Amino acid sequence: MSPSLSPERIIERTIREERGRILASLVGSLNDLHLAEDCLQDAVLSAMSHWQRNGLPRSPAGWLITVARRKALDKLRRDQVFSKKQAEIALLLELESRNLDEVMFDAIPDSRLELIFICCHPSLDTKSQVALTLRALGGLSTEEIASAFLDTPQAMQQRITRAKRKIAQEKIPFVVPERSELPERTKTVLSVIYLIFNEGYSATQGASAHRKDLTDEAIRLARILMGLLPNDTEVAGLLALMLLHDSRRVARTDHDGNLVPLKEQNRKRWNQSKIVEGTEILERVLPLKRIGPYQLQAAISGVHAMSKTWEQTDWSEIAALYDLLFDIQPSPVVRINQAVAISYASSPEDGLKLLRDVSEVAKIQKYQPYFAALGDLQERAGQITQARENYLQAVNLSENAAEQEFLNAKIAQLGG
Repeated sequence: MSPSLSPERIIERTIREERGRILASLVGSLNDLHLAEDCLQDAVLSAMSHWQRNGLPRSPAGWLITVARRKALDKLRRDQVFSKKQAEIALLLELESRNLDEVMFDAIPDSRLELIFICCHPSLDTKSQVALTLRALGGLSTEEIASAFLDTPQAMQQRITRAKRKIAQEKIPFVVPERSELPERTKTVLSVIYLIFNEGYSATQGASAHRKDLTDEAIRLARILMGLLPNDTEVAGLLALMLLHDSRRVARTDHDGNLVPLKEQNRKRWNQSKIVEGTEILERVLPLKRIGPYQLQAAISGVHAMSKTWEQTDWSEIAALYDLLFDIQPSPVVRINQAVAISYASSPEDGLKLLRDVSEVAKIQKYQPYFAALGDLQERAGQITQARENYLQAVNLSENAAEQEFLNAKIAQLGG
């Protein structure tokens, strides 16, 4: 890390980039997710003052792990369940004997996969599994997770708290499940990884349109999972999907950080190595004919990636792939994307007919992409007044500055 950065910036970067791995290491030592999170937060507060006075340690992440362990030892010594925590205390005492500067983060085993599977334990409901893992591994805020679920932050915080309490009460082990147990957990794990990726690819909050740390983290987790489950075609499909999406990330914004729609993107800026890797994965798994939603979404992204220009995009094929996707994963979100594809394959009016099918779904009224898509199709259909109203609704539902600026520009272009 650059010595020119302030301690506050170093802490911010360390937490942003390494939080999942730091927390996983702590949970591995403590066997207590709630205690690990509390002690990590305490360690961050200590770092703010200690690093300011004494300078940066050689390994900021290693320093945080060591201090968090020491704070956990202090808490356990004061706790009423001291006698029940002798194994954890013995390990912490052994680890405490090491000097802070001897603890190099690169030498600490990566335990994030274990943390994913403890968060995705079958005793938790699916929504709690996804939310808890997004919080623990991805470091997403409660507000960001709530946005991904079209939920309120208060309800999401309560869900996360209940999930952590249940893990503690049922003494869910911090281990990778036996291979026979892996398939039932994999579906939720894939959902978690994809939601982490989506929050990075289209950030719900902040000034930036994307968060590279989250997209990189999601791709890394998918690679780890594919190494563990090399014959799972949906694991491969998810990795291909994220690589193909991420290949366009740089071209999605201009030099000033403004969003650039797909139609106007400079395709020479697309990352060809990621396109090649994603396409090769698809070519390997699609012939196996164990098709799932991630493979279909990757195939859709692949059509875009292989189109040299916007005009050469095969929108009919994309619409057909969305139709297959809806058959196996019926959801309003799939219908919205299919409507956009049909609007280009056929006409905006035909796309609007499909959007009417989802307009009565209650949660759609809080789903920003629905109103952005509706405004776009109405604009292209010449329904300017309605388009303006729906673009305004999309702006009101967005908390991302780059997205708001893009939508406001479209409103301005409509006049009136």
